[in-house]
Amino acid sequence: MKKAGEIMSTAVITVGLETTVQELAGLLAEHRISGAPVVDGNGRLLGVVTENDLIDQTKRLHIPTVITILDSVIYLENPKKVEREIKKMAGSRVGDILTREVVTVNEETPIEEIATIMAEQHVHTLPVLRGETLVGVIGKRDIIRSLLA
Repeated sequence: MKKAGEIMSTAVITVGLETTVQELAGLLAEHRISGAPVVDGNGRLLGVVTENDLIDQTKRLHIPTVITILDSVIYLENPKKVEREIKKMAGSRVGDILTREVVTVNEETPIEEIATIMAEQHVHTLPVLRGETLVGVIGKRDIIRSLLA
């Protein structure tokens, strides 16, 4: 039974919180990747940023529906979600648009578990951590390659 540490890619393109959205777009296009882990100066994983985060910047803002009753405003949609959307649309740095809640695995995670996570959570790439430090990533291609070996 192969594990994450045996099939992961260790040459990982990463970005930092201060990377501009323009630089990110260039990296994704140049390396033909759909996203990148966001790390601090010590290689600690802070989140991920994907093509979808860039696309979110160009979408139209959905204005939340509100009801006013007796001078009180009641949002029919979560105001925090609207605030996050506005921040993403206006963001100029990776720190403004990244996703901080990231599904990760460690080097000992079996391939079957990785495949299950990818299928059930619709994740294409999983960061591999040793403690809090990024040591690699596993994509669907890595799993397919391991099946052929």
